[in-house]
Amino acid sequence: MLIIPVKEGENIDRALKRFKRKFDRTGGMRQLRARKHFTKPSVARRAQIQKAQYIQRLRDQEEI
Repeated sequence: MLIIPVKEGENIDRALKRFKRKFDRTGGMRQLRARKHFTKPSVARRAQIQKAQYIQRLRDQEEI
């Protein structure tokens, strides 16, 4: 559970902005979306490897 202390006289928009930032950093939405459906471990591992290959290709092109 996220707790955002609101200081005396603080604007509610500012507190809401801090809440949104903290919520993004904890990865709440990503976790909810990942739990919506089951992915087999082999499929998740394959996706992770493909993502790593893609990033490596980008870094290799950057060096050239």
